Amino acid sequence: MKGFSNRIASIEEYYFSTKLKEVKALQSAGKPVINMGIGSPDLPPHPSVIEALNQTASFQDSHGYQNYQGIPALRTAFADFYQKQYGVNINGLEEILPLMGSKEGILHISMAFLNEGDQVLVPDPGYPTYTSVSNMLGVNPVYYNLKEENQWLPDFGELERLDLSKVKLMWVNYPHMPTGTRAVSEVMEKLVKFAKDHDIVLVNDNPYSLILEEKPFSIFQIPEAKEVVLELNSLSKISNMAGWRVGAVLGNRDFIQAITKVKSNVDSGMFLGIQKGAIAALGLDKDWYRDLNQIYLRRRLLIWELADQLGLKYTRNTAGMFVWAKLPEGQDCHRFVDDLLYHKHLFVTPGDIFGQNGEGWIRFSLCVPEAKIKEAIIRLTDYST
Repeated sequence: MKGFSNRIASIEEYYFSTKLKEVKALQSAGKPVINMGIGSPDLPPHPSVIEALNQTASFQDSHGYQNYQGIPALRTAFADFYQKQYGVNINGLEEILPLMGSKEGILHISMAFLNEGDQVLVPDPGYPTYTSVSNMLGVNPVYYNLKEENQWLPDFGELERLDLSKVKLMWVNYPHMPTGTRAVSEVMEKLVKFAKDHDIVLVNDNPYSLILEEKPFSIFQIPEAKEVVLELNSLSKISNMAGWRVGAVLGNRDFIQAITKVKSNVDSGMFLGIQKGAIAALGLDKDWYRDLNQIYLRRRLLIWELADQLGLKYTRNTAGMFVWAKLPEGQDCHRFVDDLLYHKHLFVTPGDIFGQNGEGWIRFSLCVPEAKIKEAIIRLTDYST
């Protein structure tokens, strides 16, 4: 054996991959750990989604290799979804590429647009995969600050002062994870202009736009955005299909063709039953989202109560399936998280795994039944003592 690749030295195992082993070990030892750390929906998909999967799986001819770009009906369903939810017209056959989850798309997009030594703008705090994929490909992440005092929105003055000569791509994510900051159309317009001015491909990662958000936003609502923009979307959160691995990247024809070149060399297409289930999910009416959001609203109220009990500060005007909470001054987020885990058997996420600006913060997930959140509140009744 002559050693591993150099890229292995530049990345670490994903935080949740390692931490959840620790949580599982505690649970195996009989500790009643309540997992409030990960955003994996605990609710099932709509029955029609399950039915479409089961029905398709029973057909003899459903089990072969599938089209690398997804069946036309799936791409059309994504286009119809964008028209219905965002009022945006997308050419389903040329401007949409279904993915096995948007996390896959981050890698495919990076491979399609970036060479070793290029630079990419990454939000701090932000989704850790933006950084890990960059490191794997020998691309240099350049972090741009999102801070509480600026409502976790980009500072355009700071962005303009950066050396952007080697920057080819920029990741943005609104509604934002982990903070829950909503998409602001004026800010997104500035981001599109910034990308045009500096010849940067702008990628909006948009899986939370229908979770606790009354006005779902797509960056393609901005005129002429397609010239420089890609958008990732996913059924993981909005359709309770995280384990199904269904998402899509949307953009102009040339962008999509380039990404398809990468994707077609990596996988052999999505199982037809999953595609049929995704079509059913994309066609769900407003009642599905209303009922889902009512559940998350009730859970969020309880999480806020839990955060109050812990003496944490948070903002209520947020979207998505997380509560981003600030620790008392001077407290270390990892120490706080481990104290909760080992003394109260509650697992939450330390904020600094999302970047340096997350130090002093923690993240709660809403993917926890109300009864479990109430149980957590009871456990904390004597926390301060």
